[in-house]
Amino acid sequence: MSRIGKQPIPVPAGVNVQVEPGLVRVNGPKGELSERVSRAMTVEQSDGELLVTRPTDRGEHRALHGLTRTLIANMVTGVTDGYEKRLEIQGVGYRAALRGTDVELQVGYSHPVAMSAPAGIEFDVPAPTQIVVRGPSKQAVGEIAARIRKVRPPEPYKGKGIRYQGEQVHRKVGKRA
Repeated sequence: MSRIGKQPIPVPAGVNVQVEPGLVRVNGPKGELSERVSRAMTVEQSDGELLVTRPTDRGEHRALHGLTRTLIANMVTGVTDGYEKRLEIQGVGYRAALRGTDVELQVGYSHPVAMSAPAGIEFDVPAPTQIVVRGPSKQAVGEIAARIRKVRPPEPYKGKGIRYQGEQVHRKVGKRA
Protein backbone atom coordinates (compact mmCIF):
# COMPACT_ATOMS: atom_id res chain seq x y z
CA MET A 1 0.00 0.00 0.00
CA SER A 2 1.22 3.44 -0.89
CA ARG A 3 1.77 6.03 1.81
CA ILE A 4 1.89 8.87 -0.74
CA GLY A 5 -1.19 11.06 -1.02
CA LYS A 6 -2.82 10.07 2.26
CA GLN A 7 -5.19 12.78 3.41
CA PRO A 8 -7.58 11.71 6.15
CA ILE A 9 -11.20 12.84 5.95
CA PRO A 10 -12.41 14.12 9.33
CA VAL A 11 -15.79 12.72 10.37
CA PRO A 12 -17.70 15.11 12.68
CA ALA A 13 -19.72 13.89 15.66
CA GLY A 14 -23.24 12.80 14.72
CA VAL A 15 -22.15 11.33 11.38
CA ASN A 16 -22.20 7.55 10.97
CA VAL A 17 -20.09 5.95 8.26
CA GLN A 18 -20.47 2.33 7.13
CA VAL A 19 -17.70 0.94 4.96
CA GLU A 20 -18.39 -2.21 2.96
CA PRO A 21 -16.38 -3.65 0.07
CA GLY A 22 -17.22 -1.45 -2.91
CA LEU A 23 -19.73 0.73 -1.02
CA VAL A 24 -19.59 3.60 1.49
CA ARG A 25 -22.69 4.83 3.33
CA VAL A 26 -22.74 8.12 5.22
CA ASN A 27 -25.61 9.08 7.51
CA GLY A 28 -25.95 12.47 9.21
CA PRO A 29 -28.38 15.17 10.29
CA LYS A 30 -29.17 16.31 6.71
CA GLY A 31 -29.78 12.84 5.27
CA GLU A 32 -28.17 9.63 4.11
CA LEU A 33 -25.93 9.14 1.07
CA SER A 34 -24.22 6.09 -0.39
CA GLU A 35 -21.64 5.79 -3.12
CA ARG A 36 -20.08 2.87 -4.93
CA VAL A 37 -16.29 2.96 -4.84
CA SER A 38 -13.69 0.95 -6.69
CA ARG A 39 -12.73 -2.31 -4.99
CA ALA A 40 -9.08 -1.45 -5.65
CA MET A 41 -9.28 1.42 -3.14
CA THR A 42 -9.17 0.65 0.57
CA VAL A 43 -11.33 2.79 2.87
CA GLU A 44 -10.52 2.54 6.58
CA GLN A 45 -12.26 4.20 9.51
CA SER A 46 -10.44 4.98 12.76
CA ASP A 47 -10.45 7.70 15.43
CA GLY A 48 -13.13 9.83 13.76
CA GLU A 49 -11.31 9.84 10.41
CA LEU A 50 -11.64 8.05 7.10
CA LEU A 51 -8.52 7.11 5.20
CA VAL A 52 -8.49 6.13 1.52
CA THR A 53 -5.40 4.27 0.29
CA ARG A 54 -4.41 3.00 -3.14
CA PRO A 55 -2.60 -0.25 -3.98
CA THR A 56 0.05 1.19 -6.36
CA ASP A 57 1.24 4.50 -7.75
CA ARG A 58 0.09 3.76 -11.30
CA GLY A 59 -1.78 6.57 -13.00
CA GLU A 60 -5.19 4.90 -12.95
CA HIS A 61 -4.90 4.10 -9.23
CA ARG A 62 -3.81 7.65 -8.44
CA ALA A 63 -6.81 9.03 -10.36
CA LEU A 64 -9.23 6.62 -8.63
CA HIS A 65 -7.70 7.49 -5.25
CA GLY A 66 -8.37 11.21 -5.70
CA LEU A 67 -11.87 10.60 -7.04
CA THR A 68 -12.79 8.24 -4.20
CA ARG A 69 -11.42 10.55 -1.52
CA THR A 70 -13.26 13.56 -2.96
CA LEU A 71 -16.57 11.72 -3.33
CA ILE A 72 -16.45 10.53 0.29
CA ALA A 73 -15.43 13.98 1.56
CA ASN A 74 -18.35 15.54 -0.38
CA MET A 75 -20.76 13.02 1.16
CA VAL A 76 -19.55 13.85 4.69
CA THR A 77 -19.89 17.59 3.99
CA GLY A 78 -23.32 17.07 2.41
CA VAL A 79 -24.85 15.21 5.36
CA THR A 80 -23.48 17.75 7.86
CA ASP A 81 -23.79 21.15 6.12
CA GLY A 82 -25.55 20.42 2.82
CA TYR A 83 -25.01 22.12 -0.53
CA GLU A 84 -26.83 24.92 -2.29
CA LYS A 85 -26.80 26.59 -5.69
CA ARG A 86 -28.28 30.03 -6.28
CA LEU A 87 -29.81 31.04 -9.60
CA GLU A 88 -30.81 34.51 -10.83
CA ILE A 89 -33.52 35.28 -13.36
CA GLN A 90 -33.08 38.36 -15.56
CA GLY A 91 -35.60 39.67 -18.05
CA VAL A 92 -38.75 41.76 -18.12
CA GLY A 93 -41.63 39.65 -16.82
CA TYR A 94 -39.40 36.69 -15.99
CA ARG A 95 -40.09 35.28 -12.53
CA ALA A 96 -40.26 32.16 -10.40
CA ALA A 97 -42.78 31.05 -7.79
CA LEU A 98 -42.91 28.18 -5.33
CA ARG A 99 -45.91 25.85 -5.80
CA GLY A 100 -45.76 23.33 -2.96
CA THR A 101 -42.39 21.63 -3.36
CA ASP A 102 -42.14 22.50 -7.07
CA VAL A 103 -40.87 25.71 -8.63
CA GLU A 104 -42.85 27.33 -11.44
CA LEU A 105 -40.93 29.45 -13.96
CA GLN A 106 -42.39 32.13 -16.20
CA VAL A 107 -39.56 32.91 -18.58
CA GLY A 108 -41.07 34.13 -21.83
CA TYR A 109 -42.84 31.02 -23.03
CA SER A 110 -46.60 30.91 -23.64
CA HIS A 111 -46.96 28.65 -20.61
CA PRO A 112 -45.33 28.40 -17.18
CA VAL A 113 -42.64 25.71 -16.80
CA ALA A 114 -42.90 23.57 -13.65
CA MET A 115 -39.81 21.85 -12.24
CA SER A 116 -40.43 19.21 -9.58
CA ALA A 117 -38.01 18.57 -6.75
CA PRO A 118 -36.62 15.03 -6.54
CA ALA A 119 -36.27 13.29 -3.18
CA GLY A 120 -33.80 15.05 -0.91
CA ILE A 121 -33.78 18.32 -2.88
CA GLU A 122 -35.69 21.42 -1.84
CA PHE A 123 -36.33 24.72 -3.58
CA ASP A 124 -36.56 28.18 -2.08
CA VAL A 125 -37.63 31.38 -3.84
CA PRO A 126 -36.59 34.31 -1.59
CA ALA A 127 -37.46 36.82 -4.36
CA PRO A 128 -39.34 36.41 -7.66
CA THR A 129 -36.02 36.61 -9.53
CA GLN A 130 -34.01 34.24 -7.32
CA ILE A 131 -34.06 30.46 -6.89
CA VAL A 132 -32.11 28.49 -4.29
CA VAL A 133 -31.61 24.73 -4.73
CA ARG A 134 -30.56 22.87 -1.55
CA GLY A 135 -29.75 19.27 -0.68
CA PRO A 136 -27.18 16.91 0.80
CA SER A 137 -25.85 15.56 -2.52
CA LYS A 138 -23.51 17.89 -4.38
CA GLN A 139 -24.12 16.03 -7.63
CA ALA A 140 -27.93 16.16 -7.37
CA VAL A 141 -27.99 19.87 -6.41
CA GLY A 142 -25.73 20.75 -9.34
CA GLU A 143 -27.73 18.65 -11.78
CA ILE A 144 -31.11 20.16 -10.79
CA ALA A 145 -29.65 23.69 -10.93
CA ALA A 146 -28.32 22.94 -14.42
CA ARG A 147 -31.74 21.66 -15.53
CA ILE A 148 -33.41 24.84 -14.27
CA ARG A 149 -30.80 26.99 -16.07
CA LYS A 150 -31.35 24.97 -19.27
CA VAL A 151 -35.04 26.05 -19.39
CA ARG A 152 -33.89 29.53 -20.51
CA PRO A 153 -30.09 29.97 -20.60
CA PRO A 154 -28.82 33.56 -20.71
CA GLU A 155 -28.68 34.92 -24.24
CA PRO A 156 -25.69 37.03 -25.35
CA TYR A 157 -27.48 40.13 -26.73
CA LYS A 158 -29.66 41.36 -23.87
CA GLY A 159 -28.52 38.93 -21.15
CA LYS A 160 -32.06 37.68 -20.48
CA GLY A 161 -32.45 34.23 -18.97
CA ILE A 162 -31.57 32.11 -15.96
CA ARG A 163 -27.98 32.16 -14.72
CA TYR A 164 -26.00 31.07 -11.70
CA GLN A 165 -25.44 33.78 -9.11
CA GLY A 166 -22.31 35.70 -10.04
CA GLU A 167 -22.08 34.14 -13.53
CA GLN A 168 -20.69 36.52 -16.14
CA VAL A 169 -22.45 36.41 -19.51
CA HIS A 170 -20.34 37.54 -22.45
CA ARG A 171 -22.39 40.16 -24.28
CA LYS A 172 -22.37 40.61 -28.04
CA VAL A 173 -22.85 43.84 -29.93
CA GLY A 174 -26.12 43.89 -31.89
CA LYS A 175 -26.68 44.96 -35.47
CA ARG A 176 -25.54 48.40 -36.48
CA ALA A 177 -27.79 50.62 -38.57
